Parts: sequence; C-alpha cells; structure tokens
Amino acid sequence: MIASGIQGLAAGSADVTVIGAGPAGITLALECARHGQSVLLLESGDKTRLDEAQDLSLAHLVDPRTHYDMAVSVARRFGGTSNLWGGRCQQLDPIDFTVRPGLVDAKWPMGLEELLPFYGTACSYASCGSPIFSAEIGDSICDPALVDATKVARFSNQPRFQVAHKRSLSSAQIDVRLNVTVTDFELQESGRVKALIVAGPDRERYRLPVNRVAIACGGLESTRLLLCMQRKHPDLFGGATGSLGRYYMGHLIGEIADISFSTERIARAFDFFVDGNGSYVRRRLVASDAAQRRHNLLNCSFWPVVLPVSDAAHGSGLLSLAYLGVMRSAFGKLLVPEAVRIRHYRPGVSLRPHLQNVLTDFPSAAAYLPSFVYKRFLSEMRLPGFFVLNPNRRYGLAYHQEQVPDHSSRVWLNGEVDSLGVPRLSIHLKFDSRNAQALIRSHRLLEEWLDRKQVGSLHYRYPQADLEEAVQEQANHGRHQIGTARMGFDRRSAVVDKNLRAFDVPNLHVVSSAVMPTSGQAGPTLTVVALAARLAKHLQTLH
Repeated sequence: MIASGIQGLAAGSADVTVIGAGPAGITLALECARHGQSVLLLESGDKTRLDEAQDLSLAHLVDPRTHYDMAVSVARRFGGTSNLWGGRCQQLDPIDFTVRPGLVDAKWPMGLEELLPFYGTACSYASCGSPIFSAEIGDSICDPALVDATKVARFSNQPRFQVAHKRSLSSAQIDVRLNVTVTDFELQESGRVKALIVAGPDRERYRLPVNRVAIACGGLESTRLLLCMQRKHPDLFGGATGSLGRYYMGHLIGEIADISFSTERIARAFDFFVDGNGSYVRRRLVASDAAQRRHNLLNCSFWPVVLPVSDAAHGSGLLSLAYLGVMRSAFGKLLVPEAVRIRHYRPGVSLRPHLQNVLTDFPSAAAYLPSFVYKRFLSEMRLPGFFVLNPNRRYGLAYHQEQVPDHSSRVWLNGEVDSLGVPRLSIHLKFDSRNAQALIRSHRLLEEWLDRKQVGSLHYRYPQADLEEAVQEQANHGRHQIGTARMGFDRRSAVVDKNLRAFDVPNLHVVSSAVMPTSGQAGPTLTVVALAARLAKHLQTLH
C-alpha cells in the first residue's frame, strides 16, 4: 500500500520500520518483505518534488566551491536520489577494503568477498542486467602490471527505483507512507529505540512505536538524524570525540587533460555498448592494485568524454546542439543528470557560433538525433549518456578518484532549524593536497601505459606546474555522501558494525553511503543497494 500521512496506520505492528524511500530504503523494504517480514516504509516527500519538503534539507555550506547545492545533492521525494541518479553501477575493488599506509588508513570490518554475493541482487534492483563488470578488450592493450582496461560500468535501464518497483511496493507486507518526516527518536533506558516522533502532512507530531528501525535516507540526512539523537544523548556513537559526522568524502571528478587514441578501433572500444548481459556498459581505465600500491595511488578510473561542449571552436553541430540543450535545466536534465548539466554549462557563452555550427553541420546532427532519442527514451535498454566519436580521435579524459578519509572533513549541527524544528547541518567538504598529488601520479601512470601499449597519448590542458591547482579548482562534490557514519570494529572509531547495527542502539541499523569507510573509484549506489540486501538477510536471522 502506498498512502500519504499516517491515518489508519497500526502503530508498532511492523517488524521493520525503514526511514527513507530511496534506493537503499526501497531495496531493504522489498528484501525484508521477501524474507517474510512486515515493513513500514516512511518517506518525507511526496511522489513529485515539493519545495516545502525539499527545503527541509537546506544546509550551510562552509565552502560552496567544494560542495554542490543541496537541491542537486538531495532529493526529498519518493525514490530519493534515484531521481537525480545517472544510473552508473559498479562494484567496489579489492583494494578498497585494504589499508594503504601513508595514504588511506581506514579499514572495512568486512572483505569484498562478504559483499560479492549481494551484487547480483543489487543489479536486479538497479535494473542494470547481470553482475558482470568486465569485458575483454584484446591482448595487445592489456597490461595487468599497469592498467586494467577490461573493467566496465553497467548502467540502469530504469534509474528511478519507485518506478522500477512500483508494483512490488504495493505489496500487502509493505506499508509505504509518504509525507511523513521523522523528527526525533524516543529511547529506552537500555538504549533501544522505543518510538519515532514523526510529522505528518498537517505538521502535527505523532508518536510511532517501533520494533526494529533502519535509517536509509542518504548519507547526509542519515547522519543528520544520528547527530540529532546524539545531541539529546551526548554519549552515543563515541560521544564528542567519536567518528559520527567525520571523514566526509565524495570523489574527485573533472578533466585536466585530453586523450588521443591511436586507432578508431580503440576509440570505439570506449564508447557505450550493449554487452549481452542486460544493459549498456562502458569500459574504464583503472590502475592495477599492484600499481596503486607501488606508486602510492588512490583508486581512480578514467574514461573519454566529448570535448567541452561550451566551446564552439569544436565545430560540431551535434556538440553545439548538446550545449544549447544543457543551457536549459528542464531539457538538459533529460540528457544528463543535473549535476553533470551544471558542470557543462558556462554562463555568458555567446550563442551565435553554436547556432552557426548547428546550421553548418545540420545534416550530421539531424542524422544522429533520431537514433539517440530512440535509444535514450524508447528502447528497452536505455542509452545512459552522450558520447560522439570524432575523426581526430581526441577526447576529454574524465577522472573519478576516491577521496582520502580526512577527520577534519565533516558535518555538524548548527544553530538553525528547519520548518519542523529539526537542527540543520553545516557541511565542510575538504580536499587536501594528497588527493590532487595522487591524481597527477595516476595520469603519469596512464601516460606510461598509453605509450608502452601504443594506445594513444595525453595532452594536458594546463602547464605542468599548474596541474595541482587545476585539480583543486575542480574539486567539488556532494552527491556521493560517504563516510560520516562509518562502519568499523568498535564504538570509539565507528558508528555501526559490519551488520550496519549502531554500536550504542541495539535495534537501530543504518544503510546509506555514510557507512562506507572508503569511497573507492566506483560510485556508491550499487554498493549501498548490495548492503541493503545484505542487511535484509541479516535481519531475517534476528526475526
């Protein structure tokens, strides 16, 4: 059942109450129901975006240059951030679970082998086909000692979880309640959650007794609820010196170089393609684990992208048409996620040369568009992005690098409150020099591989002496909200254990990107969905 408000709700009857109906919350609810448990799924927003709900997530950004606006970072509505998600699905790498002295000292309390069995379930929920994350590319390119060119990202055919699983969410064992916002927790002397205090659409407060609770409302909002609980009970989660709110990470993303491929065949190998396993995929270039350790690198992936579409000097009518599209939010977000659209948009760019490109190159643009529209919006397998091969075989080189866990990169409650009286967050996402220096070393390693295997070459957009500054200027994120309620081995260094149970609140679990101790080179969504599936199985053993 999917309803608005709490009218008719049998309080305390659900085995599991899940806070947040995004990818993690929806997966956890459906998996718990599949295991025979009754579920109450609470969502603060409605089926569509409402400003009143979205404004509850406003926060103070200490440095707006390093963090996206919260309207791009958080979606308070049914489906959560899957409404903002581009649909890229990857599993973590073995090296993400290991300590790398001098660079990454965080350690997961589990190994990748404990999570691997749940990636298949995660792929099913993410609508991205089978859990196959490699594709052969030919022995002439492979060099396991340097760079792995066989890794692929899968892409969702239906990124919006509430749409993909609409029928299942109407199950009799799942009670979905929209427009219900959790504002407080009532704890027993034993530390267990006894009841939730919620606000309905009328903004009145209601007391909702619970059995087991799982917070699944995204990295920042999950952490915010835990911080509110800690404010009332200062000794929870390691107290003032604990890790809650600390180690805030995202990813370093951007471009500081172009890549030229030596042949058209190699360039085509890095385009989107259907691999026969149920979705589009795309190859990425990732330094081998051995090379990362040898060169003290952070985990980073590279892939080619179209040259900056805002610069009409590219002469392509198709790229100019794409830029005219991303200028307008309503249309641009149909092409790419809003955060990507913002990165491509450049205020003040003259439209005249773009219009000239479109008119001059109209035949090729007109020939491309029907196929793109069909594959993007009508095909069963959804084309996930925009990439155009060019005769020069030169492209921008995008990077996606993990961020060093930094104790001083953090979020905390400030003196402001939202319209429901819940304290707001202050956010300070910091990128120190270790991140940029490791990224530059990764570019050097990639150059070595390109030259050794005669794959192509790099062309830096900045003088060598300015590369670190260029990386730092592009270092901003906020969509991948990682590390602020990390899992670990004890309450002094972590918030939850390997089964996502809060150390200090026995019937409370947290499933979001906030629990990940490291960020890896992969986006976190598929891993969070896998963690939700794993948690559901664990909760079954407690039932």
